[in-house]
Amino acid sequence: MPGSVRPPVTERQTVGRTAAELHDYRAAFNTARLGMAVVDREGLVVSANAALGGLLGTEPAALARQTAACLVDLAADTRTWYAYREVLRGRRSSFRCTRRLKHADGHSLWAEVSVAPFPDSSQVLLSVADVSDRRELRARLRHLQMHDPVTRLPNRTLFFERLSAALDPSACDQPGTGRIGLCYLDLDGFKAVNDTLGHRFGDRLLGVVAARLTHCADQSGYGGGTGSGSGTGHLVARLGGDEFALLVEDSTGTDQLTDLAASVLAALQEPFDLGGQRLSVSASIGVVERLTDGTTATGLMQDADTTLYWAKADGKGRWTLFDPERNAHRMTRQALSSTLRPAVDDGEFVLEYQPLVDLADGELKGVEALVRWDHPQFGRLTPNRFIGLAEEDGSIVQLGAWVLRTACRQARAWQLEHPTRPPLFVSVNIAVRQVWDSDLVADVAGILAETGLAPDLLQLELTESAVMGSAGRPLQALQDLSDMGVQIAIDDFGTGYSNLAYLSRLPVSVLKLDGSFVRGFRYDAGAHPNPADEMIVEALVQLAHRLGLTVTAECVETAGQATRLRRIGCDTGQGYLYSRAVAPEEIGALVAGASARRG
Repeated sequence: MPGSVRPPVTERQTVGRTAAELHDYRAAFNTARLGMAVVDREGLVVSANAALGGLLGTEPAALARQTAACLVDLAADTRTWYAYREVLRGRRSSFRCTRRLKHADGHSLWAEVSVAPFPDSSQVLLSVADVSDRRELRARLRHLQMHDPVTRLPNRTLFFERLSAALDPSACDQPGTGRIGLCYLDLDGFKAVNDTLGHRFGDRLLGVVAARLTHCADQSGYGGGTGSGSGTGHLVARLGGDEFALLVEDSTGTDQLTDLAASVLAALQEPFDLGGQRLSVSASIGVVERLTDGTTATGLMQDADTTLYWAKADGKGRWTLFDPERNAHRMTRQALSSTLRPAVDDGEFVLEYQPLVDLADGELKGVEALVRWDHPQFGRLTPNRFIGLAEEDGSIVQLGAWVLRTACRQARAWQLEHPTRPPLFVSVNIAVRQVWDSDLVADVAGILAETGLAPDLLQLELTESAVMGSAGRPLQALQDLSDMGVQIAIDDFGTGYSNLAYLSRLPVSVLKLDGSFVRGFRYDAGAHPNPADEMIVEALVQLAHRLGLTVTAECVETAGQATRLRRIGCDTGQGYLYSRAVAPEEIGALVAGASARRG
């Protein structure tokens, strides 16, 4: 065949073979569509077929005595070169790699190169297959796999691939700032768009939002791009639903990211005109920027998600920068929430008691039980740190039952220790969820029977909003408790929207005035009394007394306040003037002292 070179046949190979067989081997080699060459032990081409010449754009005969490794770029990297040399030396059975080759006319192609030794010969067979079409198809399939069909942006998979590569420890050694930034956003109220205008309209909106985000990133001048997801710069991706991310590699600081977030908000606030439908949207953006060293993809996304939540909680339509201190508070809250239920069983809660004093004669009448959490990590915590969490996850029922039982048991113990003096009543705070999620009436009856405490020595406190909103089951429970003889008190009265007419129909026996009113009574040096507070308190006390209720003033801190509250007719006082919340042993000492004086 013209232009072809006969492959050499050694003496050992010709033994037992006919001339016709040898001719067939040569014909198959020369006419094969797969590019092939015979290479000697030194790596030089002995002969090549027409297909290989075609791939390289030269005559097969011109390839003879050329270095095979140079023809197909096998010396480009150390690993490939070593494997190839091992095959030539007979130490390896085969070798395969993919290389980018250059045709004589200048165009490039991708080829799969295989090298394998001939049996019983020192020569090897080099095979070269054009895989450019296969590689292009694979690239197209990868593009489809890695891009969102609605917005044409990189999808979640490509985003995390790029993020992981940017945070790879080896990338830290590359030139750059060694920092990374992320704007994580979602559209406010996008669900309403889908629900009212349809998903097709929603998809069109996502498409134009994506275009504006890409434009913002391009205008910021970071370089890079959004298409392939390779290289450095920015990446705009749709993570799913109405969530988007703008990843900035080699960021220069928080100012760069907050400027980008501000430009995105401004761009999205411009109305969208979609097929004659004019629509305005807003977005909330969580912004995180930090060093790549020590940062993980999971940690970065968790912080971005948290910051996005803050942006929404702060009012939406804004960006919020990640705050480590605020996040530490969130983490603490989460840690407390996860350990609340076991803490009750593990005995981590204790009760302290704050005296309730008769303003007329200064006698100790009762105590309010206040729960504390002796947390093994965070120390002693006051109720404002964990009661809200307990109400959210329902553990308030378990905790509340423990508080009620412990307080009643302690009140009965004081009564038995000091039988000659009037017994103290104990006041216990009750959350409205305890009324809904448990049989509070049965629980109270059982605890009173168990501890032996008389019902009239137990006072249950509910907040004003909880009591005023009571209806149905909660109202019936309060009525049953009142009928049992238990006192019902409204805590922090005056801070909500009180319906005084409704108050007369509730089974309430005590009003506890919020401390904000009492603070206006101060006439100490440097204090500025508020006459309106005194008038309001006086009116509330008179109203309560006409309704047959007693009144307790909270936050009494000075003798002057106590005097004026006594003059107005307030029944009981509670505050630092008398005592902070203390351990039960200290209350016992106060009771013993009062008994001694009476005796």
